[in-house]
Amino acid sequence: MNRTLSRMATPAALALTVTLGLSACSAGNEGGGSDDAASDLSGTLSGAGASSQESAVNAWRAGFQSANPDVTVNYDAVGSGGGREQFIAGGVAFAGSDAFFEGDELAAAEERCNGDIVQVPVYVSPIAIIYNLPGVDELNLTPEALGGIFAGDITSWDDPAIADANPDADLPSTSITPVHRADASGTTENFTDYLNTVAEEEWGQGVVEEWPISGGEAASQTSGVVQAVSGGEGTIGYADASQAGDLGVANVQVGDEFVAYTPEAAAAVVDASERVADRADTDLAVEVDRGIDEGEVYPIVLLSYGIACQNYEDAAEAELVKAYFNYVVSEEGQQAAADGAGSAPLSPEFSEQATAAIETISAGS
Repeated sequence: MNRTLSRMATPAALALTVTLGLSACSAGNEGGGSDDAASDLSGTLSGAGASSQESAVNAWRAGFQSANPDVTVNYDAVGSGGGREQFIAGGVAFAGSDAFFEGDELAAAEERCNGDIVQVPVYVSPIAIIYNLPGVDELNLTPEALGGIFAGDITSWDDPAIADANPDADLPSTSITPVHRADASGTTENFTDYLNTVAEEEWGQGVVEEWPISGGEAASQTSGVVQAVSGGEGTIGYADASQAGDLGVANVQVGDEFVAYTPEAAAAVVDASERVADRADTDLAVEVDRGIDEGEVYPIVLLSYGIACQNYEDAAEAELVKAYFNYVVSEEGQQAAADGAGSAPLSPEFSEQATAAIETISAGS
């Protein structure tokens, strides 16, 4: 495998300093909740990445720091692409990303880590199709209509491609303003993966992390997309469902039905999908089945990852990363994210696999 970047920072240069008591708890207890014994962990742990995870990270940080009061967890929600860049450069101990590492970028991450990475799903959430169209409280959209809207070919809300699926709605002739992410975004990659799978002809732009079409309106990060849609009548965008707020949210066609997003429907499509082939045992990347056409599933789903090194040079650093990740994928951590961000908890089977991968994190060659 070609490696495009070399290790660019030593642990001494990282924005992370950790200390670990001599009688540290086991990894399972370090990430635990209120019933655990007092923690000996202390230090500051820094990560960066997906803005979609931000609400969940706030919940995880609160729970983990409650159990480990001498630990501070920092997370810079710069977007998936920025988080992966910072991780590769050695500037943060872990990354959050809505798109898994692959190709040259995976090789660069392995170079930074001097070996395999640990890449595990930590956050499952629908990507909501949010819209601002006063008087239209329910909106059904076919895959073909979505592809045409975001390609810029369907420009009016009363276009037959939309009206035919909404016979009871009073659709205005208002111009459509599609809002997309301005930054490199795993949310964009997940959304365009869906469009490319179910509306390839109408979309025609492939699977991309950076928006490929001029026109419409660009906004940075998840919060920016939500703000732009909120501020303009006739707008439509895509964003993590946990941040949709009071905006209208479209139902999307799956088979013969129009399906509303729910955490349960999002979890169902992930459980029906397959692991990416030819990966290390610690790499749980998943190929989400966007084209599934039956059952109560919601196919525009964001499966967001926690990414760490399997091997760190510093033992205290490795132990703290492992403890935090163990909490995130635990039943308690997943419930905290569900309560705080509306996400779908990982299934027990997925959580078990993720824990097994995380337990391999260690220090030394």
